[in-house]
Amino acid sequence: MKDPDKKTETRPEEITAAFYAELEKHLTELEAGKAEHTFKINDLAELLHVHPTHLSNTLKTVTGLSPCDIYENKLMDIARKLLTETTKPVAEIARQLTYDPSNFSKFFKHFQGQTPKQFRDAYLAESIKTDLKKN
Repeated sequence: MKDPDKKTETRPEEITAAFYAELEKHLTELEAGKAEHTFKINDLAELLHVHPTHLSNTLKTVTGLSPCDIYENKLMDIARKLLTETTKPVAEIARQLTYDPSNFSKFFKHFQGQTPKQFRDAYLAESIKTDLKKN
């Protein structure tokens, strides 16, 4: 029997939750270097058994963001994390995220306003400055 006090999810909310769940699984594989390619909207729509246009429209309605915006934001979070928490070369991080190093730099710069190397160097310089202030 349904609990009348418990709010049930609408179909758009179910689709959105399923999208985020599948996206997180994929991003975890990417971050671990186990993914062979980055997902496209069609890949995620197929996993969710919905049409790509329906998925896109649903996510835009529920979140205000397109699937690409959501994916790119999360991918940038991973890229920034790998650049700041590892010493891996940028080219290796690019390949781990299934990018050609040149395309990764262009992608990263488009969203961050600086290349991955510039971002890492600025982060390290700021970390050193912060450490010096503490001492």
